[in-house]
Amino acid sequence: MISINPLDLFLWTFRRNEKDVVNLYTSLSPVMQLATGGSMLNFGFWSHDHSDPITAQKNLCRVFADMAELSVGMSVIDVGSGLSAPSIMWRDEYPDLKLYDVNINFKQLVFSGHQKNIEFLNSTSTKLPFQNDSVDRVLALESAQHFKPLSDFILESKRVLKSSGLLMMAIPITTKSTSFKDLGLLKFTWSSEHYSMDYLKNLILVNGFSISEEKLIGSNVYDPLANYYVKNREKIRDMILKSYPSYVEKILFKSIQKMKKASESKIIDYVLLKCHL
Repeated sequence: MISINPLDLFLWTFRRNEKDVVNLYTSLSPVMQLATGGSMLNFGFWSHDHSDPITAQKNLCRVFADMAELSVGMSVIDVGSGLSAPSIMWRDEYPDLKLYDVNINFKQLVFSGHQKNIEFLNSTSTKLPFQNDSVDRVLALESAQHFKPLSDFILESKRVLKSSGLLMMAIPITTKSTSFKDLGLLKFTWSSEHYSMDYLKNLILVNGFSISEEKLIGSNVYDPLANYYVKNREKIRDMILKSYPSYVEKILFKSIQKMKKASESKIIDYVLLKCHL
């Protein structure tokens, strides 16, 4: 049984500094693995043909990669790479890519062991260990909401990218400035910054990028994910309870319910952004 002090959990989600995010993901990433049966940590892009967590998560990775125009021979930084499952998938589908997985969480970084064409770098998103004008793509797949300050990550991406390079982000957002009344429990359990669409786009533009494509996909993320959890809650709960106390699953379930309600009320969304220098 994995022991988590509820006070620690509250403080990690309330403060959300880099150390807190590392502690949170180290403690709770296995919940996602238990619930999905895989090692991807994203919410997924759900559809009729992608109606379970693993296929939905892989679909999000493929849609993201297609939008990022990944092709042979490119050098790609995956920032906030989690357990590296997306990078391994991209490497398998684009065998000539050279991937660099950057993660401040060392325990996550070593999870996959040695991988062909993937170099693992234990570093922060705001101090990327690369030379100026040296890479073709900087990718942040459902991770940029944790980077603080986000403007430093965007400037670092600008520094390391070649003039023809792209910055790609997949990120949960709010549609406006939100209050506790709007988000309720999510104000605490949504363990990241709550960036509005307008704020995010302005931050990208003022730091030297243009946005060539954006896709709002929240209705294909939050709602079907919540529906799947509700439908399969008994099985998922039994899996989680093998390693975690019951309150962890109860908080997760209530958060997912609130997430769906916030999505249906157009309070939250999820955006894919393609950014050029």
